[in-house]
Amino acid sequence: MKKKKLIVIGGGAAGFFCAVNAAKNNPQLEVTILEKTHRLLSKVSVSGGGRCNVTHACFDPDDMSKQYPRGGRMMKHLLHTFGPTETIQWFQQRGIELVTEPDGRMFPTTNTSKTIVDCLLREAEKYQVSVVLRKEVVEIEWKEGFLVTTSDGHRQQADFVCVASGGYPKLEQFKWLQELGHHIEAPVPSLFTFNIPDEDLRRLMGISVNPAGIALEGSRLKEEGPLLITHWGISGPAALRLSAFAARKLADMHYTGTLKINWIPSYHETALREQWPQWRKQFGGQKVAARSPFTLPTRLWQYLLGKAGVAADKSWADVSSAEQNRLIQLLLNTTYSFKGKTTFKEEFVTCGGIALNEIHPQTMESKMVPGLFFCGEVVDVDGVTGGFNFQHAWASGWTVAQAIVNKCQ
Repeated sequence: MKKKKLIVIGGGAAGFFCAVNAAKNNPQLEVTILEKTHRLLSKVSVSGGGRCNVTHACFDPDDMSKQYPRGGRMMKHLLHTFGPTETIQWFQQRGIELVTEPDGRMFPTTNTSKTIVDCLLREAEKYQVSVVLRKEVVEIEWKEGFLVTTSDGHRQQADFVCVASGGYPKLEQFKWLQELGHHIEAPVPSLFTFNIPDEDLRRLMGISVNPAGIALEGSRLKEEGPLLITHWGISGPAALRLSAFAARKLADMHYTGTLKINWIPSYHETALREQWPQWRKQFGGQKVAARSPFTLPTRLWQYLLGKAGVAADKSWADVSSAEQNRLIQLLLNTTYSFKGKTTFKEEFVTCGGIALNEIHPQTMESKMVPGLFFCGEVVDVDGVTGGFNFQHAWASGWTVAQAIVNKCQ
């Protein structure tokens, strides 16, 4: 009997996971990965500072799906089938243990992404998945099967095609998918940090505050968590989450606007004002610059005092009501104008891709072209930082593999 053929477009995490699981679960299936660059699994290699944040220790699909600014409903379907528990077990079965960090991120115990890369490459070799580099797909024709054309003019036939080509930064790069009749949600960046042209703030680079609140002025979007001051502005998990949930709005704003930062989110203004007289009495003649009642870094506290106009040598007892009011406002609501963004390390994530209403969530198959599947970032699903985007890659790749194996039976 003639073998069925699957072509997977894209040699990243989702594409590899789809390919190796399809090949393993149906030895009669001929599987080929086409990768347009000269590198495989590039994001796996660089993620988590080269350690690979494989997944997140969130084991409730409903809770985890809330970590996806776009595609949360689809992720519920995927996570019920292949969530973090299944991810952990899959790698354990191949001799790889994962360790959970205090913030829930999960890494291989070897602390290097090479462990994950090597594992996927071994699986591809073991199950005879053919991997071809520098093969960019430029067209897919469909009629009783697929004809896939690459930029070198080579044409290959296939019974199934899985598009796992990642997130495209430009809409025109989706052209060959649009020609199949699919609608594309315009891609825009997600998971980035904010550039703030404030030299006084930038002098505080390296300072981290946890927790801190960050909000986008003119919207209801706000986040709370670790915040990091860098040499270009504001970063850290809270800022990255805000950039993800506000990705489309920020693109519409041309990445120019105002951020509001609450350095002490555990305090409400009323409680702070009620507590202030007690601090004045408690600290009395001590210099306010040397004695903060908060757990803020000293340099940040002194910076806020300066912005409030409180002299460094002034005692707590001598702080005027006007200075006190300005300081309270700055602690709870310091505003910064931002202009531009910076990619978070090497991890570029896009919001946008194949419209979700054109994909069957149970199988990730196209509703328009039978036998055409999608997995990974090429669809309009993206998660916040912390292992959620890789979990989407594993879950969607696994789902496509199972769907194709079932079609072969």
